[in-house]
Amino acid sequence: MVRSSICTDRNATRVWLFATIAALLALTGCTTDPEPVPPTTAVATPPATPSTSAFVSQPVVDGFAQLEPSLPGVVGIAVAPVGGSTATVAGAWSTGVAWSTIKVPLALAALRANGESAASLADSAIMASDNAAAEGLWSLLGDPPTAAQAVGAVLAESGDSTTHVQSERVRPEFTAFGQTEWSLAAQALFTAHLPCLPGADAVTARMATLIPDQQWGLARIDGAVSKAGWGPGEDGKYLVRQLAVLSAPQGQSAVTVAVEPESGNFADGIAILDRVAAWLGDHLDLLPYGICA
Repeated sequence: MVRSSICTDRNATRVWLFATIAALLALTGCTTDPEPVPPTTAVATPPATPSTSAFVSQPVVDGFAQLEPSLPGVVGIAVAPVGGSTATVAGAWSTGVAWSTIKVPLALAALRANGESAASLADSAIMASDNAAAEGLWSLLGDPPTAAQAVGAVLAESGDSTTHVQSERVRPEFTAFGQTEWSLAAQALFTAHLPCLPGADAVTARMATLIPDQQWGLARIDGAVSKAGWGPGEDGKYLVRQLAVLSAPQGQSAVTVAVEPESGNFADGIAILDRVAAWLGDHLDLLPYGICA
């Protein structure tokens, strides 16, 4: 009878202490839930706001996995939200020499150290990817070890503490700094911080105004600021790579892409980058976006 009176007359016993009700229900096995007892010590805590380092662009990984088999070469892509500290990497290609993409941190280091005396050299090095101009920027920073340290310091500002800027001319026909080993992931982190670095506007403005024959791949996406690099490996086959900052109403996204075309031809590398850029242009909603803190 105790069970019946509690289960069927619950509303008449609201003056009972909640503890008494709970104890009786436990003893009688009644299956009707009592009214919830408000906690006396719990404090409502809003969900934590994710930082930019928490962004992981799984949609890019999944989407690129569908595109990659149709690309005639070894291709990789990395994306990161601007201001973020985590890059998402997809594709088979992951690391290799920087070629002219290293001219971006080089130009920033030289413009900071030498101001107007570096301006015209930076124009040619970034907008036209002129190697002689880039060598001029390099020499403005001191002897090769000192110059490498200055460029490395710019990379370190972006959180890239793993990339070692090459100071020795390991291939006589090419620049020392261009042979720096720079992974897609580390390059994406640098690119994600580039808009936030002091003095970077002078570099990104040049990246937004490339000469016409440099406007391929990621540079074709509306509003992109980009820089490409390319060159032949020891086997004569070309690596073509590119970094860019893309803008959208929700923020900015850093993208780095690299291609080793099956044919080994530079023109085929550009064609593959054009295809990747076209895919990205149609799927900008997949990218992780952020802003400078």
